[in-house]
Amino acid sequence: MPLDQRFKGVGAALITPFDEQNEIDYAGLKNLIDLVSEGGSDYLVVQGTTGESPTVTPAEKKEILAFTIQNNYKSLPIIYGIGGNNTRTVLDTIRDTDFTGVDAILSVCPYYNKPTQEGITAHFTAIADASPVPVILYNVPGRTVVNMKPDTIVKLSEHPNIIGIKDAGGSLEQSMELAARAPEDFLLLSGDDNLVTTMISVGWHGVISVIANAFPKEFGELTWHALEGRFEEAARLQLAFLEFDTLLYIESNPVGIKKCLEIKGICRSDVRLPLLKASAELGEKLENAMKREGFI
Repeated sequence: MPLDQRFKGVGAALITPFDEQNEIDYAGLKNLIDLVSEGGSDYLVVQGTTGESPTVTPAEKKEILAFTIQNNYKSLPIIYGIGGNNTRTVLDTIRDTDFTGVDAILSVCPYYNKPTQEGITAHFTAIADASPVPVILYNVPGRTVVNMKPDTIVKLSEHPNIIGIKDAGGSLEQSMELAARAPEDFLLLSGDDNLVTTMISVGWHGVISVIANAFPKEFGELTWHALEGRFEEAARLQLAFLEFDTLLYIESNPVGIKKCLEIKGICRSDVRLPLLKASAELGEKLENAMKREGFI
């Protein structure tokens, strides 16, 4: 099969805006969808970790997905997050989901219960067998504790319904090994905004991005400069975002990026417990960095 070109480039890992009562702010969500769509994002990612999926209820997830599809005026491809550490629950969720308007699912490596590599393989095989749309694996060992190893990823890439991986492991060695060993039609998507240019230089196909929520135009330019071989231009933008990438995670994701969106007037910066909204100190640093780089 050829590489699925719909997911090449930049996917914005959409945050979930909340209002003063900590309910879903749909006006803010529409503002966000408009911003990333007009900014040139290639596809939308709904209810990944950046969308605070651990504290969004199953009913809210369905409503957010339906609202995003309804307001996706550019008809961008949509990836929907369905994952967890209970395989049976994930399969039940798949069976209970209306996939109309959904192009693929993003499914995180099981967390907390620390499965073996064989258990990870069995988990994702069951998901891929059950899913009516293609599956993109998500490796983020900083949150799940377990690293999905290259051997496991390459083995899973043989499944006809597993089309790629988002890897946020931060390991250039693993990134290079995957670029060397994965099939040509297997999507390799960075989950680390600060490594996009480097990962593309060794054969990766794009990024599922946090930064693209607030700066879709600039981050899209960065990614496509790299994909089209203009690495000097890509590096210039990559370095401009270097300070941002550090600041965004000081108080945990998506606290920082939500503050950037509030500064831009897109939505409030509220998050749900156990996260707390950005401190005044972090907000000041982010605003200063945005001004310094000419982003506001």
